[in-house]
Amino acid sequence: MKNRFDVITIGGSAGSLLVLTDILDIVPHHLAAPVIIVLHRLRNVQSEMGRLLSSKRRIIEPEDKEPVREHCIYLAPQNYHLMVEAERTFMLDYSELVNYSRPSIDMTFSSIADVYGARTLGILLSGANKDGAAGLCQIIAAGGRGIVQDPRTAAFDAMPQSAIEMCDGVQVLSIEDIKKIIIGET
Repeated sequence: MKNRFDVITIGGSAGSLLVLTDILDIVPHHLAAPVIIVLHRLRNVQSEMGRLLSSKRRIIEPEDKEPVREHCIYLAPQNYHLMVEAERTFMLDYSELVNYSRPSIDMTFSSIADVYGARTLGILLSGANKDGAAGLCQIIAAGGRGIVQDPRTAAFDAMPQSAIEMCDGVQVLSIEDIKKIIIGET
């Protein structure tokens, strides 16, 4: 099945894990578009995030220079910025924190906007800072679709609210409506 998006990228922080697992539960196995997830995690602490998210689907933490493949779900490795290069390969970066975070949602979203342009779906979930808002604006500016979780339903509304305030054209949707877009119903 060919989706109208060549890539789906999802960012989240505080309060986003349960919502994200709910979203991942409906991602069809036949969905061609790769799903690239960036979650803020504690640095220098063993993380079980990949294992937690992989209970029903295989989640890949990509290596540097690994090609982005269709039908895959990727999770930004802990303590690295994850970007996509023009050749549609991943790049891992250990530079300074961005918006107090590494991985930075902004850095991932921005690089994906540069590579995939109008064929990008960007989704920003619950979080306690503004990381991801500027990157979502770049996705929209490149012709992609930018969506935020309705701040009224977010455990921490700062992240989606920042995107609403910064980005013209951002859509504010319920989790149920976000899931419909991912599976191609709307």
